[in-house]
Parts: sequence; C-alpha cells; structure tokens
Amino acid sequence: MSIDLEEQYDKIYRYCYHKLHHQETAEDITQETFLRFFEHEGYHNIGKELQYLYTIARNLCIDEFRRRPASQLPDTWSENTENVMEEQVLSSLALQNALAILTPDEQEILLLKYVNEVPVSTICRLFSISRFALYRKTAKALNQLKKTLEIVSNDL
Repeated sequence: MSIDLEEQYDKIYRYCYHKLHHQETAEDITQETFLRFFEHEGYHNIGKELQYLYTIARNLCIDEFRRRPASQLPDTWSENTENVMEEQVLSSLALQNALAILTPDEQEILLLKYVNEVPVSTICRLFSISRFALYRKTAKALNQLKKTLEIVSNDL
C-alpha cells in the first residue's frame, strides 16, 4: 500500500467534518470509509487507494444527508467562541461567508487541494475533469474568495 493510512485517516475525517459539520457523525463516517476500504482489496493493487477512499467518504456523506431530515442538519457555525478573540471570530465568519458563496464543488475542490493536499491527478479523477478544467475551477474559486474577502475587509 503506497499511502500513509494514519495521515489519510485525519484528512478523510476533516473532509467528512467539512461536509457534515458534526463531529461524531464525521468520526463514524470516517471509520465506515476505512472499513469499506479494507473490505475491497481490488483498488489496493492498482494504485488508486486515495481516489477510492475519497469516493467512499463522499458517497457516505451524501447518504448521511439523504438519511437525516433537514431539521436535524447542524448549523454550519457553532458559537462556542467565548474565549476566542473578536478579530479571529470575524475572520472566521468572513471566510465562512466567502466560502458559502462558492458552489459545493468549488468548496470541495479547495478543501481537497489546499487543506487535505490531495494530488491534482486524484482530484481530476474524482470529479472526472481534466487538469486544465481543475485549474480553471480553482482559479475562479480563489478569485471569488479574494474579491469577497477584500470587500469584507474594506467594510471593517
């Protein structure tokens, strides 16, 4: 196996948490992802372990959303920030609001590429797009984020 499973476990958890915004559910989905990963040996031998892990995690997150009624879905921002400086809270809110403007695919691409450091080739296979299309989507999303954050910082 060519990937570090311990490192990938943390990244898959972050990915699931980003999608679900609920710690326990993200932990459960991450565990289920790895259980399913180990049940099927076929992908281990052809070098597509990372793509397979993210595909399983993505599908399980989608299933979780379908299973829960909308009233049970958690808010995207919890206010447990009493001990956090006001500036950090405002920055976090500004970033969250800027990210909310992006499409779900753009959010997912940025998470995979910059937070989880998933290789470009794997992201391209996950989304069934070319490297050039990924570059365009990433550039568009980053430009939108930059513009939105500049407007917010000027308002402060």
